[in-house]
Amino acid sequence: MKQRHRKQTGQRGFTLMELLVVLAILGLLMSLVGPQVLKQLGGAKSKTALIQIRDLEQALEMYKLDVGRYPSTAQGLEALVDKPSGVSGWNGPYLKGAVPQDPWNQDYIYKYPGERSELDIMTYGQNGSPGGDGEDSDIGNWR
Repeated sequence: MKQRHRKQTGQRGFTLMELLVVLAILGLLMSLVGPQVLKQLGGAKSKTALIQIRDLEQALEMYKLDVGRYPSTAQGLEALVDKPSGVSGWNGPYLKGAVPQDPWNQDYIYKYPGERSELDIMTYGQNGSPGGDGEDSDIGNWR
């Protein structure tokens, strides 16, 4: 009687085995595709940091043209947005809005005079500490 009722209504369900096979296939696909997607996402953050550092360098060049020197380490990148005290020739702001943070929501590190170039602008990457590989590697204007 139940079989006739099933045939008449056209209802058919999936067996537990069919569901397990589909879940296994989906799991395999995610294990293959997932790391590649995460790798691309990480690379995008590093590229974004490099672009922001280049933009900050250009703003610092404009500052130098107006003031005659780069801001000191103490004045920092904030000198691109707010006029530091005792500075003549400042014609800013040199950035639209506030000084950006790196893609990992940390402040960029600025040093003038720099240790690796005339001035250093850098971020420590995802881990927020010096050194590291991949997403944890340091990114700066000397790279």
